[in-house]
Amino acid sequence: MSSKAMTALIESLMKLPGVGAKTAARLAYHIVEMKNDDVENLAAAIKNIKTETHSCAICFNTIDKSYDICEICSSEKRDGQTICVVKDAKDLDAIERAGFYTGKYHVTGGLISPMAGITQEDIRLKELVERVYSNDIHEVIIAFEPNVEGTATAHFIAKLLKPANVKVTKLAQGMSVGADFAGTDSITIAKAIENRVPI
Repeated sequence: MSSKAMTALIESLMKLPGVGAKTAARLAYHIVEMKNDDVENLAAAIKNIKTETHSCAICFNTIDKSYDICEICSSEKRDGQTICVVKDAKDLDAIERAGFYTGKYHVTGGLISPMAGITQEDIRLKELVERVYSNDIHEVIIAFEPNVEGTATAHFIAKLLKPANVKVTKLAQGMSVGADFAGTDSITIAKAIENRVPI
């Protein structure tokens, strides 16, 4: 029989994406065997990621609370006329690791998904439209995962931005359907950006 503390830890770990019961149990028992200092450091790191970070005031990337704007948005070396729209900070990081894209970003915080009860009002599309209309934006690149929600959200954004007379493109089909950025190699991501196509 597992203790109440062990059961609670396993149940908490199962809330992480891709972590099932067996993986959660393996991680929990590993944590039990860790040194006290390492466990305290892990707990502090988890707590700090919520208390010491917030969203960039412009693109909504996750940054330290000591800054209002992220390094990418504040950089004069980045192409301020191109915005790459991503679902979350994890996807932004994957594109940055590819080392090909030189523009700026917009993090929507999710995708439109009627089945999950997520509408266009629940993600940061209003902020994207405001950025496009209030800045000299020449191109918006949609960089969503090639699944039903990603495709639907991309087309909705293209429709929203049509009156702005801005070029709207999406990543080339170098990524397989259902693939996520975190599991895609940098070369594939770079090629998908380089060979992007109009929506």
